[in-house]
Amino acid sequence: MATIATHPQRNTIRLQLKQNLVLREMPAGALEELERELEIAEYRKGEPLVRQGATGMEQFFILDGILKRVVSNPQGKEMILRFAAETDMDTSYAAWRMKTPIPYSIVAVTRARVAKLSMPHWVEFLDRHGEVKLRFEYEVMRLMSEVMAHTITLHLLDAQGRLARFMRKHQDLFGRIPKKELAAYLNLTPETLSRLKKKRR
Repeated sequence: MATIATHPQRNTIRLQLKQNLVLREMPAGALEELERELEIAEYRKGEPLVRQGATGMEQFFILDGILKRVVSNPQGKEMILRFAAETDMDTSYAAWRMKTPIPYSIVAVTRARVAKLSMPHWVEFLDRHGEVKLRFEYEVMRLMSEVMAHTITLHLLDAQGRLARFMRKHQDLFGRIPKKELAAYLNLTPETLSRLKKKRR
């Protein structure tokens, strides 16, 4: 893994970080401070960034590609909780605060590049920058609300309604997520998803 300072695409990465929903309003001095702690990592499609049950926790800022947050039961059945792409983030902050293992995995849906740092270092940074902490914790709460709303949607809406909601809220991701992944997120078979997409044309 490379630091930003040594990365051949460091100028592009710096621009991408400035567009991140948590970092975009950060003062220049604070962003420079954070940059020194970040590592740039790349992941193949299907590669986990974090495994469910792990205790080593990290903060991720997505530079390129799509990640998913997914939970699985002991029998191996999986449920996708959310997708996240460029300008977004994923985190194990809530588990860190509650002193519990991470209750989900974070996995690359496509080839992905992230800027990351360990949770202890991220928390120390937040404690030094109160405004950033407020913005970050707001985004964590929004993310948790999004996951809860999705879970409720699976129970309350029919297949067509679930697809329509996803297209309304995540139009930018609709054509980028593999059909099998999107079908799993919406609790549909790939065949049903294909049929519903044809109806909407």
